[in-house]
Amino acid sequence: MVTENRSPANRSSFSSESGWEILRIACAEARIDCTGAKLIRLGENALFHVPNAAVVVRIARSGYGSDARKEVNVSHWLTEREFPAAELYDVDQPITVDSYPVTFWKFIDGRPGSKQDIAALGGVLRRLHETKPPSDFELPHANILGRVRPRIEVAPIPKADRNFLLERLDELESKLPDLRFRLKPGPIHGDAHIKNLMIQDGQAVVIDFERFAWWQPEWDLAMTATEHLTAGWWSADEYHRFVDAYGYDVTSWEDGFDVLRSISELNMTTWLMQNADESAEIAAEYQVRMRTLRGEPSPGWRAF
Repeated sequence: MVTENRSPANRSSFSSESGWEILRIACAEARIDCTGAKLIRLGENALFHVPNAAVVVRIARSGYGSDARKEVNVSHWLTEREFPAAELYDVDQPITVDSYPVTFWKFIDGRPGSKQDIAALGGVLRRLHETKPPSDFELPHANILGRVRPRIEVAPIPKADRNFLLERLDELESKLPDLRFRLKPGPIHGDAHIKNLMIQDGQAVVIDFERFAWWQPEWDLAMTATEHLTAGWWSADEYHRFVDAYGYDVTSWEDGFDVLRSISELNMTTWLMQNADESAEIAAEYQVRMRTLRGEPSPGWRAF
């Protein structure tokens, strides 16, 4: 791993502005010309496309170096298993700029997953959950609430919201150990939504290995179910196509699904909350999601 000690401006917050400076430092270290780079997305990470090198640069938030190293290991493992997944760019990595881990990926010349690909998501998740685990490293046990508390503690939100979210977190943490799962544990993606698929030459390619873990397949399936039932992003017909492709409907798990759905809702809200200062649209959507968490009927959530 290469470590770079120069500090980006505005270290106290992770923003599009600080992301650009981290990009320039990391690309200089990797000897990549980042002229013409474009910001793809700012969320848990900042993703940049550098067309000069046909590379995607992924900048994680401070303190997640172990996850970046895991991503590198997962990529090697999936390549060995001939699983359709993003491939590493040929450079020594991850690079650390101050405390921000940076990884480099071959650009996938395709399109992002969309509503028409919901069955492909179900199919690729089934294949992933049945994939033989790695032999040269261990996938960590999933900690599906692990990022929520740090997000809440530093987010630009009112104190009343912070207290409510922390109480909800405590409640769900207390319920999680009592769940009795129906499926066998195995490799999981951990953030299994449609935007973590790319479609290249008609084939679904999995991206974003940050949350890969060894745990329950129900967690990956609960993401799409929550997007259907709470966010309203999938119609009943689309959700059934996902279920048919996978072969199991997690919503039929009557004594456990509601807990995973609530955890998904909390994760989705606190993920968005991190960037509430980035735009008025994100701030407004955060309020919509908070009203849903407080028990108001969901009018549907907007995707970012």
